[in-house]
Amino acid sequence: MRLIPSLATAVAVTLAAPLAAAEIATGAKMPASFAVKDARGKVRTLASVAGKNGTVMVFFRSAKWCPYCQAQLKELTAAQAPLAKRGYTIVGLSYDAPETLAAFATKTGISYTLLSDEKSAMIDALGLRDPAYAPGSFAAGVPKASTLIIDKGGAVRWKSVASDYKVRPQNAAILAAVDGLR
Repeated sequence: MRLIPSLATAVAVTLAAPLAAAEIATGAKMPASFAVKDARGKVRTLASVAGKNGTVMVFFRSAKWCPYCQAQLKELTAAQAPLAKRGYTIVGLSYDAPETLAAFATKTGISYTLLSDEKSAMIDALGLRDPAYAPGSFAAGVPKASTLIIDKGGAVRWKSVASDYKVRPQNAAILAAVDGLR
């Protein structure tokens, strides 16, 4: 008799939690369905944000409430020009709403593209959702602090996925990784 309530509970919990995809591997192609909104609410694809040689995509928890993310996003502005010289764009992606990203960019003067994955569909497709937050939590759906270097063909050539959200690759490490791909 107890099996039925336990089974029902297990099914309910499983259905409430998103299915965890395997973390995207170096060498894997980004999903063809990659589409998220930018800070103005315009739908952007990987091709629409890529540079001549590729994209440095930084996944961050929130521009609204995460001080580590806010600091990282500000620091990345210094990497924007050196990356552009190498043929790469830099973009940031979080579960924040476009309005939140637009307000943060305006306040801080960030000119690179910030992307909104409000329902965490791409975060989940890439296996980068931070499992520390249960459904219903204000932070449910945030990505692990991650950086992907994606080539012009859409393949992940380098990645850094932090186990501690306070630890992020420095600009010099990102630039060295890009240089190492040549």
